[in-house]
Amino acid sequence: MWMKGKGRDMRKRKCGQKIAVVLAAVLLLSQTAITAYGSPGPEAMPVLGEAVGMVPGTEPAVDVGQMPPGDQGTTLSPVITAGNDERLTEVAGPAAAEAAAEQAAAEQAAAEQAAAEQAAAEQAAAEQAAAEQAAQTAGQAGGRYIDPNKPMVALTFDDGPQPSVGNRIMDCLAQYGGKATFFVVGDRVAPRAAEMRRMVAEGHEVANHTMNHKYLQKLGAAEIQEQVNKCNDAIEAACGVRPTNMRLPGGNYNLSVLANTNMPMIQWSIDTLDWKTRNAQSTVAAVLGKAKDGDIVLMHELYGQTGDAALQIIPALTEQGYQLVTVSEMAAAKGENLQAGRLYSSFH
Repeated sequence: MWMKGKGRDMRKRKCGQKIAVVLAAVLLLSQTAITAYGSPGPEAMPVLGEAVGMVPGTEPAVDVGQMPPGDQGTTLSPVITAGNDERLTEVAGPAAAEAAAEQAAAEQAAAEQAAAEQAAAEQAAAEQAAAEQAAQTAGQAGGRYIDPNKPMVALTFDDGPQPSVGNRIMDCLAQYGGKATFFVVGDRVAPRAAEMRRMVAEGHEVANHTMNHKYLQKLGAAEIQEQVNKCNDAIEAACGVRPTNMRLPGGNYNLSVLANTNMPMIQWSIDTLDWKTRNAQSTVAAVLGKAKDGDIVLMHELYGQTGDAALQIIPALTEQGYQLVTVSEMAAAKGENLQAGRLYSSFH
């Protein structure tokens, strides 16, 4: 009897161990399913109970102490644990990973686009600032500002210096804040050095009109160069400034002249014919109502009537909104780099 009872006890224990193993496996599978698909509803519980020999409303006859380590206290919970992450990736990973990759790529592309747009905006702002600075620098001469967006005219006077006329012109220009260009003849400079120095001191441009006012197209290459170089030397000796521009006597030239002056040659777009008419009102009429932005006006410093005309032309053009500038100032404001051997008649 004792042996039979002992055998029954052993069979019970083995049966209980098997039930515990089965229950643990079912619980583990249930937890995995819950992780992947969510918690089962109440209707699923009887099925689980039948799988382990449970009767609805009863508890399994299993000794919790005999359950495998780690399964004690396991409940059917939808909570995802670190141990279930791998199973979740296996079930939903490919689609989720692809979607995450696409989102990351889209975010990266958007960030790169935003950075590119910001860089382009910064570059455009820098270029605009540089252009404005360049225009302002080009427009500054002798501490004054030439606005490249406003109209300007270059008044030029040939054949001086002639103090009785030139000083009157400079007085009027000083009153209205204008500047002019004086194309002087070299052999007239030394005796009138005081006027030359005033031209430079007040910001006017002194320029070359040959040493002896000879028509250069009638001269050989060496003589052309001599006329130009000696005039430059005489001007520099008188006022300390060496000219950078010249005007051909009569505006006459040929290929030899173009090749041998080695300076930019300034012509004109408005000829007042003051040397011919010797009439102030004719000179005024040749300018007012006809001058436009970028014009170079030709007059002569030798005649008192030209001085009288200048005293009318200077305030009238200023009131019309024109800036009265030197040839070099206007070229710079218009973005023109004057080249030796070339002719310039305007900067329209």
